[in-house]
Amino acid sequence: MNVKHSSNNSAQDSKIITQRVLVAVLLGILVGSCLSFFKPVIDPSAMDVVIRGLRAFTDLFLRLIKLLIGPLVLATLTVGVGQMGTGTAVGRIGLRAMTWFLSASLLSLCLGMLLVNLLHPGTALHLPLPEAVTSIKGPSDSLSFEGFLEHLVPASITDALAHNEILQIVVFSVLFGLAGGSLGAPAQPLFVLLESLALVMFQLTGMIMKIAPAAVFSAIASVIAVQGISILATYGLLMIEFYAGLLMLWGVLILIGRLLMGASVRHLLLLIKDPMLLAFGTASSEAAYPLLMRQLEAFGCRERVVGMVLPLGYSFNLDGSMMYMTFATLFIAEAYGIDMPLSDQLVMLLMLLITSKGVAGVPRASLLVISATLTHFQIPEAGLLLILGIDPLLDMGRSATNVLGNSLAAAVIDRHEPRE
Repeated sequence: MNVKHSSNNSAQDSKIITQRVLVAVLLGILVGSCLSFFKPVIDPSAMDVVIRGLRAFTDLFLRLIKLLIGPLVLATLTVGVGQMGTGTAVGRIGLRAMTWFLSASLLSLCLGMLLVNLLHPGTALHLPLPEAVTSIKGPSDSLSFEGFLEHLVPASITDALAHNEILQIVVFSVLFGLAGGSLGAPAQPLFVLLESLALVMFQLTGMIMKIAPAAVFSAIASVIAVQGISILATYGLLMIEFYAGLLMLWGVLILIGRLLMGASVRHLLLLIKDPMLLAFGTASSEAAYPLLMRQLEAFGCRERVVGMVLPLGYSFNLDGSMMYMTFATLFIAEAYGIDMPLSDQLVMLLMLLITSKGVAGVPRASLLVISATLTHFQIPEAGLLLILGIDPLLDMGRSATNVLGNSLAAAVIDRHEPRE
């Protein structure tokens, strides 16, 4: 499969996307601030229509992106595994990927824990313990090991595709690719068909990306319009400290990439800036998936490696989300004046490392994991209300971080995978 683009056109398209998304972010903040400022004098029903319209356009864009993900994962991963010939290469890449994912997750959790213990962002709130427990409900079985295993294998591939269950599509595609690869020539027409499907999906990605700046604008404008620009001041210190932590995590991940890849990591960062901006603007790492896959291949990563590592990364390697979980949990504990000794924090860290791997594809997964952790350590779940208001703004940073982490994982693993 050849999905390469000319370097000149790719660079020009990248520059245009970057400029338009940045303009969209600024306009979104400006329009959202105006809507929030004039909200008291605008008819509530009219304001509601405007905000719902903005959200609807963002949701439309995300739905367009999500319709690409299932076919892309199925096509690229099946062909990639089939072309590896044996299960040895699949197992080797999978083992390297999971080793990177667990190491990066542990790094993110530890860094979040370290920063909260150094900065103490929640101590200034001095909140009394609530009399009644406020709980954010969710599918509790999704946090169990049994639920994870049951969720791992699809009962039907069509159902997995319909619900964009990436992990289930990965399992089916690997098994399907191994079976097809073992057949040899008889399976080649099927692989050619899947290659054509991937090319069509990449072409469709380029078409959909034309409306990405408008989607970023509507996403940011709707958040600021509802929450108000004042929320940036109210939670300003927490946001600054969290984003500073993300920048530190970026630095560590890029340094590791530099050590394992050499100077080429700079070229990689230039190529993935657009997927990161898109993930930041829409607060969704999924929105960047098709473009990220294309940029990694433009970097020189082999399709079979990207097609396997990236879907796994979207299920197991959410570095920004991992840091957020420790940061938010300890922030809430500090806000209520609850002391958590180091031993409890280490237990919490291991608990988050395990439970977070079983919520791939679950809506508001980070909040569900945090809620379960708060309950385990007898911290009031009502504390989740402290971060709900700014969660969309924090989600922007952690989504971009997830894209960076998965990009580095795919590039590093590809660099150390033997060439035929």
